[in-house]
Amino acid sequence: MNAAIVTVALAFAGYLMTHWSSRRLAQRQERLTRVNRQLGEFYGPLLAITEINNRVYHAFAERHPRPDGRSPLQHGPLEQPRTAEELAEWQLWVSTVFLPNHRAMRELLLTRADLLAEARMPQILLDVYAHASWHEITAARWASGDLTEHQVPGSPVPATDIRRYARAEFDRLEQEQAALLGRARRGPAGRFGGPAEHVSGPAARAPEPGA
Repeated sequence: MNAAIVTVALAFAGYLMTHWSSRRLAQRQERLTRVNRQLGEFYGPLLAITEINNRVYHAFAERHPRPDGRSPLQHGPLEQPRTAEELAEWQLWVSTVFLPNHRAMRELLLTRADLLAEARMPQILLDVYAHASWHEITAARWASGDLTEHQVPGSPVPATDIRRYARAEFDRLEQEQAALLGRARRGPAGRFGGPAEHVSGPAARAPEPGA
């Protein structure tokens, strides 16, 4: 009788262990699937766009430096107006480079918000979305023939903050992905290189873009 009880108890314990192990494995796989999607469909593209935008901006700043080191995209109301050539160049870069990048970021926020790490949309992403919307209004004015210079309302786009946010979340998720897979992470910079902060020449002094 005792032997039968022991046998049943061991079988039940084995069942519980198998059930617990299977449940943990399923939860781990479910989490890994979400982390993979967050990296591949949201934070990876967001980081790539912000890094590209940063490099393109520095290229723009190298071509259009200001003696005081301010962003060539920022222009105060009391300053000498841009020349027709300067304004045409600014509109060209905004229309062909900065606007497409901001559209891509806005599309990510609209279609992949379910992959956010936070329960609510962070303020930094709301600010980027608002700035991208301003560019759309400006582009529509240009398309209608209004080629005057329009300033961004409020503060310029928080380019440095959004890039830091994207990199921090990307790196954190890569670490979690590696832990879920039971392997070491590739390196401190992850899939992308370090931020392009050290730039020689005028662009090294210029702040992040207001476009």
